[in-house]
Amino acid sequence: MLLVLSAAVIGRAWDAVGHGMVNQLALAALPADFPAYVKEPDAVARLSFLANVPDRWRNVDPWLKNPGPSWTDHFLDLEQLTYAGLDPLTVPSHRMEFAVAFAAGRAAHVDKFPRIDPARNVDQTRQWPGFSPWAMAEWTQKLRSAFAYLKAYEEAGGTPEEIANSRQDVIHAMGVLGHYVADASQPLHTTDNFNGWYSDNPNGYTKWNGIHSWVDGGFIAKARITPDSLRPRIVPSEPLGYLARADGRDPIFVAVMDYLLAQHALVEPLYRMEKDGLLGNGDLPVTPEGRAFIEGQLLKGGQMLASLWITAWKSAPVDTYLLSQLARRQAAAPVLSNP
Repeated sequence: MLLVLSAAVIGRAWDAVGHGMVNQLALAALPADFPAYVKEPDAVARLSFLANVPDRWRNVDPWLKNPGPSWTDHFLDLEQLTYAGLDPLTVPSHRMEFAVAFAAGRAAHVDKFPRIDPARNVDQTRQWPGFSPWAMAEWTQKLRSAFAYLKAYEEAGGTPEEIANSRQDVIHAMGVLGHYVADASQPLHTTDNFNGWYSDNPNGYTKWNGIHSWVDGGFIAKARITPDSLRPRIVPSEPLGYLARADGRDPIFVAVMDYLLAQHALVEPLYRMEKDGLLGNGDLPVTPEGRAFIEGQLLKGGQMLASLWITAWKSAPVDTYLLSQLARRQAAAPVLSNP
């Protein structure tokens, strides 16, 4: 029993290390003029810690069963969109609008979905495909807001405490966003075949239910991949486009959906690598091919996360309401005359 518990703890810790690594790589991809306070030692340490907060939320979910509803923000089983008659390239960027469309599609094509066991669905998550790109877009918008009100405090008379707290809000949103971006860089967070190949399997891919945790953390530990080993390969990230779209969808959502679709295209190549003995699981050695794949995904996560951070910073709107409140406070402040 102690051996089993120890293995579980180690596995979870390495998953946390991988998430922290993506946030650290994103920091290395930021331009020199990005706000300096996020690169200070305390902020860097906090960003690494925050990278795994959404997984810790799942430890104590407000519902009766773990993982609970918060789990659905960590993935998107793209095959289910097709089952429901939806196109990933045109789905609504508003979460609730998508949920309504998916529920209708699922009801209309119920024969294409596996039966849900009510006993295993106490948290009411099994009928949903996941909301990963919506979570990424929403946290990016929260970060835009944090940058907006921080700028208002900095430029219009905010107190040192208000500015300090607002900077902490920026760092918090940056760190939590990193978790979902890192999740999406792991191809098994984009598919029904997330922990063994259970759909039609003419190529005989593994049904091993340990493949997900192996890719999440086991390989990183065995190959001794570290941020220092990857940081030299990071290049400066660029902001994403934020112009209004003709279809009215949020351009940030479209960008993160494109990112997720690109990782989904690697699902079958990943299973093929495992079949060919290139993933280093069990007694197999770490191979150059396996290392290149896992390191490449961590780097992609870091680069994409940095792009979202930069986009939020550069596209932050003007917080006109807060500016008006600060102006009112300034006008009401007593004028101190010189003695």
